[in-house]
Amino acid sequence: MPIIAAKELTKSYGTRSILGGVSLTIDEGERVGLIGSNGSGKSTLARILAGLELPDGGEVIRRRDLRVAILDQVPHLPAGASAGAAVLAGLDAWRAAQQRYTRATAELSAGRGDHAALIAEQSAAAEAIERLGGWEREHEAHALLARLGVADPEAPVDALSGGERRRVALARLLVSAPDLAILDEPTNHLDVETIEWLERHLADSFRGALLLITHDRYFLDRLADRTAEIDRGQLYLYDGGFEDYLAARAERQAHAQRVEANRQNFLRRELEWLRRQPKARTTKQKARIDRAEAAIAEGPPAADRNVSLRLAGAHGGKTVVELRDVSLSQGGHTLFRHLTLALREGERIGILGPNGCGKTTLLRAIVGDHPPSAGEVVLGRAQRVAYLDQARSGLDDRASVREAIAGDRRTVTIGEQTIDIAAYLARFLFDGEAAIQKVGTLSGGERARVALARMLQHKASLVLLDEPTNDLDIATLGAVEEMLLEFGGTAIVVTHDRWFLDRVATAILAFEGDGEVVLYQGNYSTYLALRAQAEAQAKAEAEAPPAKAAKASAASTPTPARAPASSGPRRLTYGERLELEALPAKIDAAEAEVAALGERLSDPAIYQPGGPDVAALSRALEAARATSAALMERWEELEGRREATEG
Repeated sequence: MPIIAAKELTKSYGTRSILGGVSLTIDEGERVGLIGSNGSGKSTLARILAGLELPDGGEVIRRRDLRVAILDQVPHLPAGASAGAAVLAGLDAWRAAQQRYTRATAELSAGRGDHAALIAEQSAAAEAIERLGGWEREHEAHALLARLGVADPEAPVDALSGGERRRVALARLLVSAPDLAILDEPTNHLDVETIEWLERHLADSFRGALLLITHDRYFLDRLADRTAEIDRGQLYLYDGGFEDYLAARAERQAHAQRVEANRQNFLRRELEWLRRQPKARTTKQKARIDRAEAAIAEGPPAADRNVSLRLAGAHGGKTVVELRDVSLSQGGHTLFRHLTLALREGERIGILGPNGCGKTTLLRAIVGDHPPSAGEVVLGRAQRVAYLDQARSGLDDRASVREAIAGDRRTVTIGEQTIDIAAYLARFLFDGEAAIQKVGTLSGGERARVALARMLQHKASLVLLDEPTNDLDIATLGAVEEMLLEFGGTAIVVTHDRWFLDRVATAILAFEGDGEVVLYQGNYSTYLALRAQAEAQAKAEAEAPPAKAAKASAASTPTPARAPASSGPRRLTYGERLELEALPAKIDAAEAEVAALGERLSDPAIYQPGGPDVAALSRALEAARATSAALMERWEELEGRREATEG
């Protein structure tokens, strides 16, 4: 049953039309994903549905007593309040019902007032409390706040960072349990563990309807019943999550291409006929000319405008980055200890971990902005580093987009190619009036594109990207992924975007708490499997008698965790298909490493005094064998599911 319906909404800002007759209906309990390029009107539509903005035309019809809550990209919290008080502000209706119940109960106990009316009031208040989430809401509010990473409920919201304020606002929305929750980029500023918790909470515990505006493709795929796309002021609806959207959108584009091909064929025939004929005199001839002229005037469909990214590579030499027993501290707090790691050319390392664990500090240590508290960071002398920091620093808000990217230059040189500045700006969708906008007026996604345009003008052999996926739309995310896959150098990426890591990463560097950092070979899905296997093994060893635990540890080979048994094999997701395509090359590389290490250990010369650390080589060989076995088992699992479900 519909709880809200938007009909033929229009909205313009100045001469720019954002919504051109958009209609959308959301049913009770339905989950709708909303996607589109930066500036397409997603947030505008969300604010109109929430009643925070008025459309220029059209109407929004809401069910009577519908409770709508929105998580804005810039949340509004009560000034001077603590984090806990701000969250509890989402319980106004629940508190009012609880007070009504308490008051009626007290009156009944004292024997005062109209007994029948008080019984009815008490019953109605109890029903309202249950409808609003039950009797333990205040406890749930504090638990939600802690689960979202705000440890101190007494912290004043005015002193919190932008990310912390958004987490407080998200906790307030969740605890208020609205009939419709509109979440605008809910995964921004959340670490992967918290994103996965939020996914589970929304899927299993949240009872209301959802409108999800997000670039997190796994989040969409796992939650959305339908996916809506805003494109050039129009709304297109697709059944299913992100993977289903990709397939359906491809079909829509193919249909548009067929229609355009038919139109071109019609034009060619009609123009040829017109050239052969004398001046048309009959009604039939005039009608035919009118049809041809109408088809000419119609013009082709507008082409998609996508960001075009290319990173010019530079040879950086054999040594990329080496971390030698490195420990890092921040503000007197130890982030991690004794990390030893050597990056090879061509690796793409994804860094995962909770907020504040030291991911950004590690990048700053690599570029020399944060000295280690112990150990040594060695950056190859020939390495040319490109660094995109999380704050997109170096951008002057007073400068125009053109000035921020190129200064007063008329051309830019990318690799060996010299490009006119206007053409270069157009690659990042800054053409025409967009090129003269002030940087201070740009959205987060537009600022990110400016920062990328600045960075990509220079050759690099090592790329460091700190949260590059924040604020970018899905099309631009795809362009960044393609850029890194085509780049021949080394990349280190801090991101919470699991789809991005599944597609790009060759290894995951995971911050696992208590100062421990572990490197897992493979992409995000492989990392999950290896971590689950390691946790299961550790649990089995902890529960086993000491002798059996030692034997099991010596004989064990890490393998990916298996999916729980079900009534039949599950079809591969889009991310799993990409993973399957990449696994043969990873297996070959892992087997080559096993062979190389085995050959080294079989050489008698290494056992001579002054030779390499044999124990370290043996540990590396065991790890390489484990990785090879895990990758092979993962390939067998995915290939078996593919054959079972696709024939």
